[in-house]
Amino acid sequence: MTHSVAPLVLRTDDDRGVTTLTLNRPAAFNALSEALLTALQNELNDLAKSQKLRVLVIAAAGKAFCAGHDLREMRAEPSMDYYQKLFAQCGQMMMSIQKLQVPVIAKVQGIATAAGCQLVAQCDLAVASSEAKFAVSGVNLGLFCSTPSVALSRNLSRKAAFEMLVTGDFLSAPEALSQGLINKIAEPSELDAAIEVLVSKILSKPSVALAMGKELFYMQLETGIEKAYDYATQTMACNMMDNSALEGVQAFIEKRKPNW
Repeated sequence: MTHSVAPLVLRTDDDRGVTTLTLNRPAAFNALSEALLTALQNELNDLAKSQKLRVLVIAAAGKAFCAGHDLREMRAEPSMDYYQKLFAQCGQMMMSIQKLQVPVIAKVQGIATAAGCQLVAQCDLAVASSEAKFAVSGVNLGLFCSTPSVALSRNLSRKAAFEMLVTGDFLSAPEALSQGLINKIAEPSELDAAIEVLVSKILSKPSVALAMGKELFYMQLETGIEKAYDYATQTMACNMMDNSALEGVQAFIEKRKPNW
């Protein structure tokens, strides 16, 4: 008897043009493995061609929204080429969210750390459970969250973003709201309803205006985000090859303090 493997990304489409992509590695806190990044990218590529799509919601199964990159996978075979490809793959996926012609809403039911926090920041809108927490905590392992800093610094004020990046400290949902990382907070039981309120408002607006508006919004706001991601990818790959980061990640895996 063969056991079917659960898909890494669950997709639901309703007749209104609302698609939900759900990260589905709950046992691994939805860590962004290469396979999960690929699955997400494939769905985003498909949605980019859709004529029916009006709103995309990115959600997650289990207790955590997303714990960032898969550290075990990252630590298995350290090489500059591998890290450059991994962080470039992640950057491409993040950019696909921005390039999508519809509003993208992060539905954050639990913790979002490192590249998971980046994912929240990269979405156009975010609604979070009152129990959600946010951090760019790579610095605790010796790995500055360079690529997450690209999205984070475009949501928060510079000093607020930099404080998160250099301390690795968590923000509570109310702190994330006050600092501009998320749009709304809901009690866990009310999260679906809060998302629906936002979705309904978006659906009441003409899709062409939203598509043009989103493209213009980022075009006028950004001065070279792709170059920023290129630079951040190189920085992060170099950082990951440093002995302190390799030791920090290994210590995390072994549940011990890093020996720096």
